[in-house]
Amino acid sequence: MERHDIQTAADIQLLVDSFYKQVLPDPLIGYIFTDIAQLSWEKHIPIMYQFWGSILLGKDNYEGNPMSPHFALDKKVKLEPAHFNRWLQLWEATVQEHFNGPVATDAIKRANNIAALMQYKIEQNRV
Repeated sequence: MERHDIQTAADIQLLVDSFYKQVLPDPLIGYIFTDIAQLSWEKHIPIMYQFWGSILLGKDNYEGNPMSPHFALDKKVKLEPAHFNRWLQLWEATVQEHFNGPVATDAIKRANNIAALMQYKIEQNRV
């Protein structure tokens, strides 16, 4: 399969869906999504489409504060650097499996920036 760059809403959906297929069974972080957060996938996945579409394609349909749910989640289970690192590994592998190009590269870079910022803000929120 020839990989193309991330260009459309369908590409975002493929990326997000493929990513979560890796996350859910993952022994290090899967339980955080399924057991701790107990996410409603019918609600969560469309939000992720909007979030990543806004970041990577410039869509303006995402409204929300991604930090609030992560602060609440950290109170249930301490989110550690290893959790973020695994999330990033799975994200990068998923992007590289399906896409190639400047937006795909940006998707990896932005995920790293988001993870670093989230870790910092979560640690600050603990004190």
